[in-house]
Amino acid sequence: MTIHHFTLIVNGPDLQDDTVIDAVFEAGCGDAAIGRIDGIQYVDFDREAPSLDDAILSAVADLERIDGVDVVRIADAGLVSMADIAVRVGRTREGVRLLITGARGPGGFPPPVTDPRSRYRLWRWSDVAHWCMSHLGEDLANQGDEVLAAFNAGLELRHHRRRLAPPDQARLEALAGL
Repeated sequence: MTIHHFTLIVNGPDLQDDTVIDAVFEAGCGDAAIGRIDGIQYVDFDREAPSLDDAILSAVADLERIDGVDVVRIADAGLVSMADIAVRVGRTREGVRLLITGARGPGGFPPPVTDPRSRYRLWRWSDVAHWCMSHLGEDLANQGDEVLAAFNAGLELRHHRRRLAPPDQARLEALAGL
């Protein structure tokens, strides 16, 4: 078994409150550290499990056994800036910028997940790594990156679905192919 490190963002009761902290431990989260910054509550895990997906699934299930807790997303689930990409692929920022714009390389760089007009764009690392492997022959893909991206999408879809009225829930499910 391997120890997997990840952080979950949660909504709900204050997990550091004396009346709730025992419930966190009793729910099976003795391998977690709880924190809050700028009103955002997070739980850092060092979870032993056969795989990353097993670790995340069990942590989400454990936390959501606590009344009112909603796991919203996995923090930093594979989002990277242009500078991060440059470091990971061993190129200069300018070299990466040229790949992004299509001025160098084959073109078709993955679009950012943030507004493409923004000065501070972010990309999914799993998309970038897959593109580098397919177009540049660089093997940067990591199955863990794909798992994080997919799990995060599922958590966010589930979180937003709960907040919608039933007709909108059905439309969202149709859009997602559920």
